[in-house]
This record gives sequence, C-alpha cells and structure tokens, in this order.
Amino acid sequence: MNEKAFKQQLLDALYLPYKKCIACPLGTLGRKSIVFGQGNPDADLMFIGEGPGQEEDLQGVPFVGRSGQLLNRVLEIIGLKRENVFITNIVKCRPPDNRKPTPEESMTCKDLLLKKQIQIIRPQVICTLGAAAIQGLLNKYDLKITKVRGNEYTYEDTRVLPTYHPAYVLRNPKELQTLVKDVKTAIEWLQNPPK
Repeated sequence: MNEKAFKQQLLDALYLPYKKCIACPLGTLGRKSIVFGQGNPDADLMFIGEGPGQEEDLQGVPFVGRSGQLLNRVLEIIGLKRENVFITNIVKCRPPDNRKPTPEESMTCKDLLLKKQIQIIRPQVICTLGAAAIQGLLNKYDLKITKVRGNEYTYEDTRVLPTYHPAYVLRNPKELQTLVKDVKTAIEWLQNPPK
C-alpha cells in the first residue's frame, strides 16, 4: 500500500466514530452533514477554513459554495489542482446562520479531529483562511486577520501562513490579489523549506 492510500485509511478510521458527533453544541444545532475535509491525504499544502457554510453542509464537502469557487480560481491562477491539496475547516459542522464558531466549538473540534488530521497528513505548510481559522488553530482568539495575514506562524513543527477567507475577498474584491499573493507565498515555502 502506498503512503497516500495508507493515510486515507487512517483518515477514514479517524472519521468513523464522529459521523454522528455531538461533542460540542454544533452537533445539535441543525447541521445536515459533518464535513471532515477533502483532497490529497498526502498533501504538502493544507488549507483550513472556519466552518462549513450552507452548500458545504448540504453536500458534505468543504469549500463548494461561492467561497470554494473563488478558492478554486485562486488555485488555478497559480497552477495548483484542488485534488493535490487538502482542504478542511476548524469546525466540521455548520454553525447556525454561518456565525463564527465559539472558542469552545473550535477547541473541541480541533482536539477531536483537526489535530489528528494534521498528524496524519503531515503537510509542510498550512494556509489558514480567515480570522477564525488562525485563532482556532493557535488558540489565540484576539488575533486580527488584518494584522497577521501574510506573516509566518508555527503550529507544532508546521509553518502556517494566515490569509483572508475567500468570503471576505468576495465582499472586498480589491483583496483578490492579496489572497493570490499569499497562496503563492505558501507554494514558495514548499519549494524552499527552512534549512
């Protein structure tokens, strides 16, 4: 069995006990699907967003709504295929009315699933999308995305690059170039790992 298939097996085994998860309040607030993540289980680059939206909840796949379409465009612009990266969220269940996940929800889901996803996939670079993603990943809920985007952080031994969420860019189209630039930077980090 190759590495990719082995890691997919590990991810499938990780998800199995959580298919009906109610460990945090989001499990009982009307979600239709638990959106674990999608992509290459052996990816060098992992994207982490905030949480599933309405389309994601309906389809059970991350970033398939308008934000996902924009993320796909950004990946195309820089010559990346979506199937070569791994995409997930801090929380795997849709918060009601697409509200921001609470720190409790983020920490619960991170401890149960996200940490283990990262340990299995072992990406070289994580690109967080939006404030809730970087706050939840680092357990620092006072970080402002406008202050931290484009800067380098570390989660355990993995380099982390925070950038804007595609939903923010849809509302602020002038920031599209910033999002593209940041994802390009993540690719450069892959090509030039620290010595």
